[in-house]
Amino acid sequence: MQNNQFAIVPTDSESAIAELQKIHFITAAMADLKTVPAVYRELLAESFPEVHSAAGLTHKFANLMATSQLNLNDWLAQATIVSNQVFYNIGLQLLGFLPGQDFDLADPLLAMRDIHLPMVGDTAFDRESLYYAWYLLLNTRGVQGQTLIENLTTRGYFVPDYDLPNTAKPLFFNGKAQAVFNTNDLIRDVVYVEAPLDTDEDGQRDLLKVEILRPAETATGLKVPVLYTASPYNQGINDVAGEATMHDVNVPLTAKEPDDHTYADVKAPDKKQQLPAERPVDETSTEAEETFGREKSYTLNDYFLARGFAVVYAAGIGSVDSDGLAPTGDEDETTSTVAIIEWLTGKRHAFTTRDGDVAIEAWWTNGNVAMTGRSYLGTLATAAATTGVDGLKTIISEAAISSWYDYYRDNGLVVAPDTFQGEDTDVLAAEVFSRSLKAGDDHQIKAKFQAKLAELEQGQDRATGSYNQFWDARNYLKNVDQIKADIVMVHGLNDWNVKPRNVANLWDKLQDVPVAKKLILHQGQHIYINNLQSLDFTDMMNMWLSHELYGLDNHAESLLPNVLVQDNTAAQTWHAHDNWWQDTDQALDFKVQYKELVPADHPVDQRAAHFTDKLPDKLFKHYCTDLNAWQADLISEDKTSPLYDHRLLFKSWQAPVDQLLVGKPHVAGSVAVNQNFGMLSFMLVDFGDAKRLTVSPQLIASKALDLGYHWREDDLKDFKLAQTVSPYKVITHGHLNLQNRQVPWHAEALKPYEFYDFSLELQPIFHHLLTGHQIGLIVYATDMRMTIRGNQDLQYSLQLNDLSLHIPTKPFEA
Repeated sequence: MQNNQFAIVPTDSESAIAELQKIHFITAAMADLKTVPAVYRELLAESFPEVHSAAGLTHKFANLMATSQLNLNDWLAQATIVSNQVFYNIGLQLLGFLPGQDFDLADPLLAMRDIHLPMVGDTAFDRESLYYAWYLLLNTRGVQGQTLIENLTTRGYFVPDYDLPNTAKPLFFNGKAQAVFNTNDLIRDVVYVEAPLDTDEDGQRDLLKVEILRPAETATGLKVPVLYTASPYNQGINDVAGEATMHDVNVPLTAKEPDDHTYADVKAPDKKQQLPAERPVDETSTEAEETFGREKSYTLNDYFLARGFAVVYAAGIGSVDSDGLAPTGDEDETTSTVAIIEWLTGKRHAFTTRDGDVAIEAWWTNGNVAMTGRSYLGTLATAAATTGVDGLKTIISEAAISSWYDYYRDNGLVVAPDTFQGEDTDVLAAEVFSRSLKAGDDHQIKAKFQAKLAELEQGQDRATGSYNQFWDARNYLKNVDQIKADIVMVHGLNDWNVKPRNVANLWDKLQDVPVAKKLILHQGQHIYINNLQSLDFTDMMNMWLSHELYGLDNHAESLLPNVLVQDNTAAQTWHAHDNWWQDTDQALDFKVQYKELVPADHPVDQRAAHFTDKLPDKLFKHYCTDLNAWQADLISEDKTSPLYDHRLLFKSWQAPVDQLLVGKPHVAGSVAVNQNFGMLSFMLVDFGDAKRLTVSPQLIASKALDLGYHWREDDLKDFKLAQTVSPYKVITHGHLNLQNRQVPWHAEALKPYEFYDFSLELQPIFHHLLTGHQIGLIVYATDMRMTIRGNQDLQYSLQLNDLSLHIPTKPFEA
């Protein structure tokens, strides 16, 4: 294991002792103890909260080795000092590390350094240094990916603190909220928030079902902040309806009518609508009239429920027990998302039942809200933040969409999220319109929703793939300057579902917005990272949310890295950076000589290179059902590969030193095609034999992460190096409709056999290129994973002397 820990708040010895007293590790009785080993014994005794007898404690101590010859009991019987060797021998075992396997009892400090665990260097501890070393040990992460204090929490250490008065809650330790709330006593309420919408046009404002989990202490006056997850999936999904709406992607690319559109022509107009009056409030209550059993939860939210935060889930318009129609990403969906925040902050009504006759306030909250969630959930958090709604203090958006055009389209082409070929806004709406799962509700709303699907199908315009008013209305990047909430963004560099451009464009625009922003880039696909062994993500978010929602002065905004990136060449390795590509002016610039990428000042080819997109029908059908085979053949340098003549491949020199490829690679050139339409696809590849990280975290231990005491659990996972060597790694992709050579809303003419200049940015990257590896650029047309697949007789020619590749870089610092 290699520890990467960013959420330890630097604390001086005096403050550390005060904090240990606050959580009862240092008791008044310990002042009477005469020796440091006696004090150490009491600290150790507190570390087994599950043991309630001297005999039980003796047994626990007997299982810990203080030296290679003495167990803890035997060592304590004769100890006169506490050395750092004994302290860290015991400390490592408390953290779950095994002597003889993970470390050597003769030199535990070596393991502490190798694993990157914090430690105190004193050879022998006095009372004060012992307390400080113990404080640091409690904040050190162990084998199970949790700190020692978290491990003690799961074994009942904070159970006595359940009875603390509200004035003493929440309880913070090292800048993070602790689990002093009994999750067995959580209050579960359902309310119905009235949104300023009437999307189903029934003459009444849409009511939105909201599920609330809050600590029992709120019933006796404690005000708590809220983690709010807006999830269209929360009340169920209709997979059958979604599958029935999927589009055929084996259709031909067609020519677009040239136009002279500017952005003004595609800018979404302000939405004006006449709303029904608000429901009259004649009666109010402080008690909900409805509850629920088990919500569709997110384990990060579960973690915070034990630590003094309420959690709210809402599926939004078009979901079970809510009004409205699912619109996939438009202003109405944003409005419905924001309506929940406005109720939580006292600016909107909610009701105890669907009848809407008894109002209820969120009287139990302190008015501070954070939004959490991945994918569509993180997308709605981003959408809400761009409205500047009051009370939304921060969002933690993971794998979030910042522009729906960048999700379903690319530079004038229909480009699917990887593994979801044929999906579009109408398909997603049909899937999340969970009102259709209730027969009675479906009966009365079905016709209206079918009309909504037809509206979505027309607006999304799969015929051209161009940017239009429909997509502009679903572009949150337009309103980034309105953001007032601080932001943590998490995204996978191998996420080809919500592609990296979504987070990169948002991060770039946020550079000029005066909010705190943090970015975490991992090597995974479309995943959560709160259960990784090698990164203290949950602790980082605890520090962040304790600061943002409780106002704790723990310096989270300065202690957490601005940009944190998982290395793609080594397991359990993360690097902190000041920024992504915005702080570098270095770059690699290549031109083309024959099949090579050469430095830009090198002589280049003065000829054209050609490839055809048309495949034999049998081969085409094979690739449609085996996308991995298609990609392997596309990248293969074997001249017998079926795709050898259906793409161009250019490779660079072998890298003389390790370096970081960062930001937005840029490709430019000139191309001709034998028709009046066409497309190009690009793939950037790292060529070089290496054992590479798996793109999905591997299971280390099932249900190993306890989120509280007698509470919920999560699996422990992490990325591992593959057992076998691979010859390449795909770094990024890019796609271009040749009629959208400038912008995605302006279609240009394309005459057959005539060369036209093109230019595009590939999906953004942060890639560690190893010494000796080569950069490869592959140019092709149909992308079987993402684009439509017409298998047409399209023949492409590229002027090699015009082809260029620009990649921003940073020097690699180990």
